[in-house]
Amino acid sequence: MIRINIVTIFPGFFTAPLEASIPGRASKAGLVDYRVTDLRDYTHDRHRTVDDEPYGGGAGMVMKPEPFFEAIDDLRPAGPIVLLSARGPRFRHGDAVRLSLESEITLLCGHYKDVDQRVADHLATEELSIGDFIVSGGEVGALAVADAVVRLLPGALGDHESASSDSFYDGDVVSAPSYTRPAEYRGLRVPPVLRSGDHRRIEEWRRGESERLTRLRKAGG
Repeated sequence: MIRINIVTIFPGFFTAPLEASIPGRASKAGLVDYRVTDLRDYTHDRHRTVDDEPYGGGAGMVMKPEPFFEAIDDLRPAGPIVLLSARGPRFRHGDAVRLSLESEITLLCGHYKDVDQRVADHLATEELSIGDFIVSGGEVGALAVADAVVRLLPGALGDHESASSDSFYDGDVVSAPSYTRPAEYRGLRVPPVLRSGDHRRIEEWRRGESERLTRLRKAGG
């Protein structure tokens, strides 16, 4: 079993997603234990303040270091402590595999303009980004990381092939397109090869489509 700690100022953000679909089934099966911590519980003023103005001036507010450090003091987690940050390297399938092998991981969710750099330098063991864009807070990234990790746990999916045929499972390669019934809908037909019953030809088609789509994705940046 893996324990996933999530430190956030919006604990309610995770309630429904972690109870639904694969993350929820994995939890019920005892494969993962989610522990969502409210960062505001580690503030010491009546307003439960987690942010302040940046030193040196400038727009926006910066999340204070004390609540993060005290939350980790209380959790005493083992394993990686990941700060979701636009400065981090892009989260990839290999990172999901690596994290899924841990017994415990901790995800720190920033918000506002930034997080005090002392959290990144002296508390987190690494930073990760989910892409070259900005969202309202680290909650979106933490949920993406948790989901990607949990679905790799043995028993989380119905069978291993469900994961092994996904995009990025075998390097930076996307999977071939998928089709299901009906064979024709509004004049749009399923490729005949997929209905041929010839498994060798089907595998060749899927491999070719995977290679074609991977090239297109790389060409598009």
